[in-house]
Order: sequence, then structure tokens, then C-alpha cells
Amino acid sequence: MNGPTPLAVAGNVNVDLIMGPVAPWPRAGTEIMVEASDLRYGGAAGNVSLAWSALGRDHQIAANTGRDRFGAWLRDGFAPHSARWPVAGVGTTISLGLTHPDSERTFFTTRGHVDALTWTEVRAMIDWQKLAGGQLLVCGSFVTERLAAEYDALFAHAAGHGVRIGLDTGWPVGGWSAATRDRVRGWVAHCHCLLLNEVETAGVTGGCAPEEAPATLLPQMPEGAVVVVKCGPGGAIAQTRGGALHRVGAPKVTVADTIGAGDIFNAAFLAALGDGLPLGGCLERGVQVASVAISTSPRRYGVEALPAGGGTPR
Repeated sequence: MNGPTPLAVAGNVNVDLIMGPVAPWPRAGTEIMVEASDLRYGGAAGNVSLAWSALGRDHQIAANTGRDRFGAWLRDGFAPHSARWPVAGVGTTISLGLTHPDSERTFFTTRGHVDALTWTEVRAMIDWQKLAGGQLLVCGSFVTERLAAEYDALFAHAAGHGVRIGLDTGWPVGGWSAATRDRVRGWVAHCHCLLLNEVETAGVTGGCAPEEAPATLLPQMPEGAVVVVKCGPGGAIAQTRGGALHRVGAPKVTVADTIGAGDIFNAAFLAALGDGLPLGGCLERGVQVASVAISTSPRRYGVEALPAGGGTPR
């Protein structure tokens, strides 16, 4: 295939309200003031789409919205990609992200519209002929439960069109129980690219260190698959079946906010993979773009904004 491979993402798009920093955690019944707030388009699939758009990458996105004003706001913000999105008969999902001085964050998310997204809707939204031979990232698995319940049908349909599956599950609301671990490993068996952070990786493997996880997961995956572990300020690692372990460190930057960093990494990594870059180059691209995004306000994504010696991007 000539040129970049086609890209698509399916999953959650929601409203993000970011506030903070918060320290210490307030007592019940009290009120505190915070320095900053930001109301923005979000959700795992939404963050990926925004990054691809900023990077100039043509793509498709399958998602839905609620029936309220926030739903209309999201559809306007993602136009023209949102033209075929269904409107669920419930309120729009809102995620309140509270940041902390150590760059960690706490989320409070309403179930809302994302739980109503179905495989039938996703199948109708994607132009499968256009996506043939490309990559479909499936994300936000544990907040899109109706869709996740039909992943087997999604995976089979994608395989029938030569579409490679990328997966970023996110964090299970109930934690990594044995049943959840088995369920995710069933998904992993159909995935060509698994993109998890180090805590999620430990959860799905039962406690493996990031460097050990690829060797544990790759035998369960299709030929040519890759496992990526995102390690925050430690950069990222990746390995293919039978290949060497690759590691890329992250530049030192002044962090503005890290919310969505993993999604932005996913977008840049998969775009680079679709461009035919070697695995190490894909890791570098993902880390660089995510580093720019978390250290700029308003957010930027271009790697040219990252200074060679770290610090605050231009």
C-alpha cells in the first residue's frame, strides 16, 4: 500500500472539566478554591481524534453523544467527523478531572451517553472499504460496556476487511479481578497492537514489570503484534513477537497537565506506525508528541515545539 495506512478510532467522546491543583484532599462538607479550570472536548477516543487532526492525519472516529447541550457542543467540536454519530436518549457523559501537585489526577465520571454506544452503531459509522488494510484503535473499554460486550463481532468484522486492531482498555472501574483479567486477555488475542500504561499492564498480567509484560502477552497475540507499555515520565517500551525490547525515555518538561497524555501517545504512535517508521521511531514520536501536549497550554502537538534540552516548549 502506498502512503500512510488509514486510521480510525472507536470509543468514548465526552466532556472533560479539568480543575486543580487540589492538595490536600478536602474534608466532606467544605469548599476549596483552585487555581485553574478548563472545559474541553475529551474522552479517550476524543483525545486521539484531536491529536490526529492536529497532526494533519485523515481519520475516522466512531462515537456518540447525549441529547443535551453538551452533546451538541461535542458534535460541533468534532465536525465534520461527527456527522454520523448517533444521539443517545440520555445526558452527555461528563468527566471531572482533579489534578494534584505531583501531576497525579483523580476522576469523577458520569455514566451518561458513552455506555449506550453499540457495535451496530459503530459498524454503521465506519467506512470499512476506506479503512481496509488500516488500523482501528478501540479504547475506553470499561466505560463503553455495551460496545465491549460485542467486541468479538467487532474483531471479526475488522479482520474480514484486513483492519488491524489496536486496543487501550483504560482502567476497570472494579479493579483487575481475575474475571476482568481473563476477559481482557480474550480481547488481546485478537489485537495487533496493545497500548497500556504500566499500572494497567501490571493489572492484566497479574503483576509483571513493564519490561516483562511484552514477553508474557505477545504469545497470546497474532503474528506481527506489538505490545507497548507507557511509563509516564519514564518514557515507553515496546516489543514485537521475536523482536528486541525497545525503550525510549521522555524529555524533561514543565508539566501543565497530564490528562489525556496516554491517548495522545497512542495517536502519535499509531500514526508513525502507519507511516512505516521502525518501532523505535514510533516510540520516539509518541513520547515527543505527548510531551509537548502535557507541557503546553493551550495544548500543542507538533514535535517542533519541544526544546532539545527539556523545559517548557515554545
